[in-house]
Amino acid sequence: MKRITVNEKWCLGCHLCEYYCAFANSGGEDMAKALKGITIQPRLRIEQAGCISFAVACRHCDTPLCVKSCITGSLSVRDGVVCVDREKCVGCYTCVMVCPYGAVMPSESGAIQKCELCTQRSPGIPACVSGCPNGAIVLENGG
Repeated sequence: MKRITVNEKWCLGCHLCEYYCAFANSGGEDMAKALKGITIQPRLRIEQAGCISFAVACRHCDTPLCVKSCITGSLSVRDGVVCVDREKCVGCYTCVMVCPYGAVMPSESGAIQKCELCTQRSPGIPACVSGCPNGAIVLENGG
């Protein structure tokens, strides 16, 4: 299973991963133009507890409760990645309530949003991973 993990020892809490995530999902070609003047809507977020910073992102569970609870079938698992079909999502937010990690969030459009590991990006490395200045965020391909 693929998932993003964070080495809390190396995370600076700089929130750059959130900006890279928001930009990767903006459809824009220039980060400054795409994100200027807006409230970003990243699909992962950095939380802080004392002096420890960590990312809250989808863990792409083996048996995802969000997929089981989705009343419209808008959530599915493709190649080990929990994906969203925003056209099918009716915004009931059942998946938001059942996610044990807090990784499924409402979006501005009313549908939900969550990390999909930047599967639309080439070469397939999530933007938060490639943009982390300290290498604290990594993509695991374990089982």
